Amino acid sequence: MEAIFKKKYTVQASETDFRRQLKLSSLFIYLQDMATEHAYNIGVGRDVLQKKYGIIWVLNRAVVEIIKHPKFKEEIAIETWPEQPDKVQFNRNFLVYDKEGNVIAKAFSQWVVIDYNTRRLRRSSIIEEEFPNVNRERPVTGISNKIKPIGELNLSYKKIVGYSDIDINEHLNNAKYIDYIMDCFSLKLHKKYNISSIQIDYLHEALPGEIIQLYTDTAGVKDNLVYIEGINENTKVTTFKAQITIE
Repeated sequence: MEAIFKKKYTVQASETDFRRQLKLSSLFIYLQDMATEHAYNIGVGRDVLQKKYGIIWVLNRAVVEIIKHPKFKEEIAIETWPEQPDKVQFNRNFLVYDKEGNVIAKAFSQWVVIDYNTRRLRRSSIIEEEFPNVNRERPVTGISNKIKPIGELNLSYKKIVGYSDIDINEHLNNAKYIDYIMDCFSLKLHKKYNISSIQIDYLHEALPGEIIQLYTDTAGVKDNLVYIEGINENTKVTTFKAQITIE
């Protein structure tokens, strides 16, 4: 069992944007793959949990702080480690390094387990396996328990969840939410601003065929903050809330 799992990546062209830098959604995919691989490594992978307990992992929250955006062909290394489980939450940390060993990004993710059939939340105590005890500080400190708009929400666009958006759980993949968020803003704005941090709270599943209304609140832009919210058009349920810091 590896308490701290580390893996190297080389940024590919398909993972970059017009700046030739790693897209935020691509970074989320890296983090997702790292969490998945390490979960299997320590004996709590999806297949084990579903077969033994009838539960699956679901991402509840993610926070990413970017110091320097990796570029096309750049070699980076990511390491991840879990915290000890809470009553219902499983926290996981990440550090991203450049080739010289400098930290260029930090991340935190919060997971829960739900019943595969009923989709109801289950307590962490259902899992008998032990998690490694890593004596390291959490690298991300700017985590809000409740992000919310401070001004008026304005509809940016609507998006139908399609086949290419869903994952093994048959719902909108966590990294696709990031693409939806980035598409709220024009190319002109993307050329003017860069993302230095993001917090996204995943509140309800988004399923194939559902229409998500994407709203933005730019009242905090003077403080470099932009709020984004996704609402299911039919049920009016909020699927996610996010806040990004721009520079």
